[in-house]
Amino acid sequence: MLLLNCSTKLLMLEKMLKTHFPESLKVYGAVMNINRGNPFKKEVVLDSWPDFKVVITRQQREAERDNLDHYTNAYAVFYKDVRAYQLLLEEHDVINWDQVFQIQGLQNELYDVSKAVANSKQLDVKLTSSKAVHFPPVSTLPDISSLMESSPRLTYLSVADADLLNRTWSRGGNEQCLRYLANLISCFPSVCVRDDRGNPVSWSLTDQFATMCHGYTLPEHRRKGYSRLVALILARKLQSRGFPSQGNVLDDNVASISLLKSVNAEFLPCRFHRLILTPASLSIQPHP
Repeated sequence: MLLLNCSTKLLMLEKMLKTHFPESLKVYGAVMNINRGNPFKKEVVLDSWPDFKVVITRQQREAERDNLDHYTNAYAVFYKDVRAYQLLLEEHDVINWDQVFQIQGLQNELYDVSKAVANSKQLDVKLTSSKAVHFPPVSTLPDISSLMESSPRLTYLSVADADLLNRTWSRGGNEQCLRYLANLISCFPSVCVRDDRGNPVSWSLTDQFATMCHGYTLPEHRRKGYSRLVALILARKLQSRGFPSQGNVLDDNVASISLLKSVNAEFLPCRFHRLILTPASLSIQPHP
């Protein structure tokens, strides 16, 4: 195991990962954030350098953590050789197996290999698999001027909005998620439409892997074009900062899939996999 903490090498890694799109997108987004101030306190582990076969991003070990917070305790994985990934996973101190955590990636063997190692350590593994999406360059995105003219106040999220986001997110509704969302809002780009009283009615934000997430419009404000507006503006904002505008959507989320198709988003050939791993010793289960 090698811990890559040299700024020059991390910039080199960023460029190298770019040549392995789309499978490397999650790790690439995390490394980009590390190279731009590292607001989420991440670090990079590899099997070797510079001819690596596997890269894992994880929370810095010295960072404060909650062992039940699988939102923050998140690993992103990219490998060129799945056997190398398994060997690195089995190494001591690469993964903190004593906490609830998640593994994210865009490669099909990720689940089987991770589950095999986790089972040997008596962890439960739950998988969510969804479509991976990438927005096209700004120059080809639909025009948003007409949407902006009919929109109320367009702004960004504040930490005070975290409670509403926690209550409306299908993966939220708990203390760990509330804290996680507040941190995302503090660290990364977001877009929000507010009503005349200043309350959020539609929004999207960016996670620790530079992924657009929790796109949501309150039911009473739907069919007004807000979700489309928010998604397009956030995609533009990320691209203006050099980030890929990427996202994930569940297969049965018909409304979001239709929206993404309408803005010419590309559905990637690989799928997004999120594994939530829970040690048998922890009796409190995380929200799925």
